[in-house]
Amino acid sequence: MKERIFKWLLVTGFLFSLHITDIMTVYANEGPLSDVSRQWLKADLRDDPEEDLPDLKGGSENSERDPLQPVDLRILQQRYPEIFFLQGPTDQKRVALTFDDGPDPRFSNDVLDVLKQYNVPATFFVLGSKAVANPEIVKRMQNEGHVIGNHTYAHPNLVKESDLTLDREVTRTEDALNGIIGYRTKLFRPPYGFLYNELVEKLREMNYYVIAWSVDSLDWQEDPPEVIASNVVDNIHPGAIILMHDGAESGGDRTNTIESLHQIIPKLQEQGYEFVTVPELLNIPFKK
Repeated sequence: MKERIFKWLLVTGFLFSLHITDIMTVYANEGPLSDVSRQWLKADLRDDPEEDLPDLKGGSENSERDPLQPVDLRILQQRYPEIFFLQGPTDQKRVALTFDDGPDPRFSNDVLDVLKQYNVPATFFVLGSKAVANPEIVKRMQNEGHVIGNHTYAHPNLVKESDLTLDREVTRTEDALNGIIGYRTKLFRPPYGFLYNELVEKLREMNYYVIAWSVDSLDWQEDPPEVIASNVVDNIHPGAIILMHDGAESGGDRTNTIESLHQIIPKLQEQGYEFVTVPELLNIPFKK
């Protein structure tokens, strides 16, 4: 009897040990299986966002991919001659004075006084934010025979921004000006003269002419009036579009610009030049 019990205990113990071994084997295998599962999960988490991202325009980032840079104004004029202008016809002694960055209550009225004194029309590329703040100056510009153009709302560097910024800046200014002068201008000048192909094409879609310049007064440097005048007079040519500024940043001063006009206008008139607005010079409409 004792021998039977002993044999039964041996068989039971043997069977129990086999069961324990199986269990240990299962748990031993769970480590690698869990690691594989976590690897699959990481792969899924890594891959899913990539499927949602669009391809990089122009390819992946590498040393051959240059950041966007402004395109030379002369190149843009050659590529888009129907909407991009640096100057007018050279067969007549006509030129256009243009002023950027106003209306500025510190300087714009004085500029307008000089233009009125010499009976000279000009083209003002105004900032929407300043136009909203000084609508009476914009109305004076219009009432005294000057043409108003769009210079964006807040003077951003459009090359560093996006075409969405261009759309917003231009449209907001266009709407603001329409409420003041009663028409939507077709004339646009980019801040700093910075544009590239796609932005010019966007402006064409928005029904704008892009107006650059061929003579730069460099008045923003705030040189003495005679230096500013020399920058213009020494470089003048028939059909010239002259860049000047009636507005400035908070610490800027356009007093020398105003004084230089008393030299520029008489000297060019003595040389037989006629001052006209940009649309007159280019024979283009200025209203949409």
